[in-house]
Amino acid sequence: MWFKIKLYILFLLKSTNKHGVHSPFVFSLITKCFNKKTSTSKKKEFFKVKKWLLKDKTIIQVNDFGNGSKVFKTNKRKVCDIAKVAGIRNKNALLLIRLVNYFKPKTILEIGTSVGLSTSALSIGNKYSDIITLEGCPNTANSAKKLFEKFNFLNIKVITGEFDKTLPNLINNQTFDFIFFDGNHTKQATLKYFTTCLTNINNDTVFIFDDIHLTKEMYQAWNIVKEHPKVTVTIDTFYWGIVFFRKEQAKQHFTIRI
Repeated sequence: MWFKIKLYILFLLKSTNKHGVHSPFVFSLITKCFNKKTSTSKKKEFFKVKKWLLKDKTIIQVNDFGNGSKVFKTNKRKVCDIAKVAGIRNKNALLLIRLVNYFKPKTILEIGTSVGLSTSALSIGNKYSDIITLEGCPNTANSAKKLFEKFNFLNIKVITGEFDKTLPNLINNQTFDFIFFDGNHTKQATLKYFTTCLTNINNDTVFIFDDIHLTKEMYQAWNIVKEHPKVTVTIDTFYWGIVFFRKEQAKQHFTIRI
């Protein structure tokens, strides 16, 4: 906890806004996406989805393949509690919607579906994106599928299974424009997924890493990602690390308050 507080203080001291950015690409992203309001219709749609999830008292058996939960004492959990405790924060969900709407990726990969709240935000961001989301737990994946059917998110495909098995097969057969890393928040797993996904990217691919300041390990992983030779631009928003591979860009790291 103290480590995270220390990192947040350092983030506040180091971070800037659009006025401290000299990259036209990043300046445009900040002014036209980060600082914009989410459209009313998309915002309403997201909160309608979240409201439905928070009313779902179905109890499911959850298989944790990562570090496990520090909140739940048992693997039998209500869907509403998973959405409340482990679901994406409202502010981040609305930013995710804006990012997908801004970049309009044709193909999106999400690593870590959970009960489908962040996946729904991806779909709301752009109905025309083809979204594949990976989930390790079959029961959690089934809850997400039920959600997607309820709200007619037809552009989402769920693949169930351990990421170490499902991710390599998927990446070998498809290039993704946008990848959201939101599963197994450990240094080893994060770097492994990052390396795997590097094999099939394009110049405009965007990576987003969730919870980069969650633990000392995750912060270390984030710093290793930043220094990779294929990475040109990174943005640290504290909760997320956003990565770009644009070859025309000089290597720069930004710390941005949103």
